Amino acid sequence: MRKDTILIIGANGQLGSVLTEKLQTIFGYDHVISSDIRQPAEEKSIFEYLDILDKKRLEAVVEKYQVTQIYHLAAILSASGEKNPLKTWDINMQGLLNVLELARVKKLSKVYFPSSIAVFGLETPRINTPQHTVLAPTTVYGMSKVAGENWCQYYCKRYGMDIRSLRYPGVIGYQSLPGGGTTDYAVDIFHKAILKESFVCFLEAETKLPMIYMDDVIRGTIELMDAPSSDISIRTSYNLSGVSFSPKEITEAIQKYIPSFKTSYSPDFRQAIAESWPDSIDDSQAKKDWGWKTMYDLEGMTEDMLFQLGKKYKPVLA
Repeated sequence: MRKDTILIIGANGQLGSVLTEKLQTIFGYDHVISSDIRQPAEEKSIFEYLDILDKKRLEAVVEKYQVTQIYHLAAILSASGEKNPLKTWDINMQGLLNVLELARVKKLSKVYFPSSIAVFGLETPRINTPQHTVLAPTTVYGMSKVAGENWCQYYCKRYGMDIRSLRYPGVIGYQSLPGGGTTDYAVDIFHKAILKESFVCFLEAETKLPMIYMDDVIRGTIELMDAPSSDISIRTSYNLSGVSFSPKEITEAIQKYIPSFKTSYSPDFRQAIAESWPDSIDDSQAKKDWGWKTMYDLEGMTEDMLFQLGKKYKPVLA
C-alpha cells in the first residue's frame, strides 16, 4: 500500500463511489477519505460530511487526516445546472478555487479535477474534436469547466503545483443511478431494459454523443494520476474518448439481448445541449503522453451492463 492519503470530494456520486473503492485497493482503507454533502447509502470507507463551499471545514478534514492528494469530483452537472445557473456557477467554481488554494497553502502533492465534453460548443469541430480547439460552451456547467481548466493550468504554472484533469465523455456504469447529466439517458436505458420496461428518450434517435464505460474511466483516471509528471504535457484537461453512439444505436445493441425492448423519443431542452457537443473525440494526446487506451466498445459495454444489472435486479425480477 502507498503512503499518500487521498481525500475524495463528492464521493457519493456516480464516479466517486466507484473511484473510492478502487483507490482503497491501491492506497489502503485508512488512506482514502470520502466526503460529500450526503451520507453514503452504506459505509464502505472513512466518511466526512463536507460542503465544498465551507473552507474551514475543508481545511479541518485535510489536517485531520494529513491528506496529500485531493480528487475534487463535486459539481452540479449540465442538465441540473441549467435549472439554477448562478448556484451551479458558485458551487462548481468557488468549490474548485477552495481546493486549489488549500492545496497550494498545504503543499499537497497532487490534485485531480474532472472536466467534461461540455467545454465544447457549436463552434467546435464535431468529428474527432481536437485537443486544442474552440471552447465556447452553451451551458453554465460547461462554462465552469472551461474556467476550471484554466485555473488549474494557472496554479500549475504560477505555483508549480501538480494538477491533472480529463475531459470525460458521458460516463456509463451499473454502479449508480443517473445524476442529472445530458448523457445520463445511456445509463437509464439499461435499467429500463433489465426491468422489462420501455424507455422514453429525451434526445432524438440519431443524436450521437461520445460515451465511455465506467471501468475505462476509473482505469484512465488512475493511469493519468500515476504517470510521471514529466509525461504530462496538458495542464488544462486531456481529451478522453471511449465509444460514440446514438440512442437508436444503443437501443439496437440492447435488442440483441432483449429483442422485445423498445425506445420512443420525446426530446426536451437537453436536445439543444447535446447538439452543442461533439460526435467523437480525438484523444491522441493522451495516448501519446501516458499510454491511454480504451478497452470497451458498444457491444462489450452493453453485454457487461446487462449482465451486472441483471445480477443487481435479480431479487426484484424473481
